[in-house]
Amino acid sequence: MEVTAKVREIRVSPRKARLVIDAVRGKPLTEAMAILRFLPQKSAPVVLKLLKSAAANAEHNYDLDPSQMYIKRIYADDGPRYKRWQPRARGRVGRKWHRTTHITVVLDEMQKGA
Repeated sequence: MEVTAKVREIRVSPRKARLVIDAVRGKPLTEAMAILRFLPQKSAPVVLKLLKSAAANAEHNYDLDPSQMYIKRIYADDGPRYKRWQPRARGRVGRKWHRTTHITVVLDEMQKGA
């Protein structure tokens, strides 16, 4: 049975978040959590908290064992961009974009024979 968890509008660009989620895609849940504890990127603790939330959803809502779960799908999509400005020379303005990310994870049970 698939279990889903989402986090929205984290202040990390999707390109940088994808570096972290690519490291854990397809791995067992316990192994993925161990990997995320030691990654230095800003989005690693956010993804770790998201995986803990998905494990809690599996245990509480569906009576599944989180130790028997693996990451079936995980992806990072673009969120809204915050438009900011920075003063430039001769009274002009330079636009800055602060990008945000929506991350979704889908967990599934491991096959018994595998």
